[in-house]
Amino acid sequence: MSVTAPRRRSPISARRRDSREGLLLLVAIVAVMWLVEVINSVDSGALDADGIYPRNVGRLWGVLSAPFLHAGFTHLIDNTIPFVFMGAIIAFRGARRLALVTGIVILVGGAGTWLIAPAGTVTVGASGVVFGYATYLLTRGVFDRSALELLTGAVVGIIWGGALLSSIVPQPHISWQGHVCGAVGGVVAAWLLAGRNGKPAANAPPDQVRRPI
Repeated sequence: MSVTAPRRRSPISARRRDSREGLLLLVAIVAVMWLVEVINSVDSGALDADGIYPRNVGRLWGVLSAPFLHAGFTHLIDNTIPFVFMGAIIAFRGARRLALVTGIVILVGGAGTWLIAPAGTVTVGASGVVFGYATYLLTRGVFDRSALELLTGAVVGIIWGGALLSSIVPQPHISWQGHVCGAVGGVVAAWLLAGRNGKPAANAPPDQVRRPI
């Protein structure tokens, strides 16, 4: 009886496919942010009310919606540039990696902001996710023990470090709590995902053989 084995993709082809899928997901996330802001501007900023309300259990879902909301196009542009720059570096590892890092940062950073932000405020914007991306890139090399990732983190620190540090200084109408909590989320993501590079385990079973009917 003849058998056929599935065609194997070369490692380079697989990496290119993963990078392409990751970048497409990044573009989709940014597109949603811009679409939401267009709708928000037409609706006179009504969607800003869907941000994070500290310690308001009834509005806890704002943890998920807040990163996609911005207080005007200037705010959105300021967040989009570093979001795309750092998000693209993460996206090169694939859509799954980008989705996991983003999800962990949103949940950890949003929950932290919900807990410690001042009462009577509403937090919106993707800057917490930007801080999470930054600290993920800065610390993943430590957890993965990778010199290349440490070098990447150093480059990110050189380019964006000053701007990021200045953004955690308390300023009017700026949520330093969201920035700090997002940064904590990035470290948590780097720790949780350490060593998960998508490589098959050494003792993994061979690919299932397909038998023609």
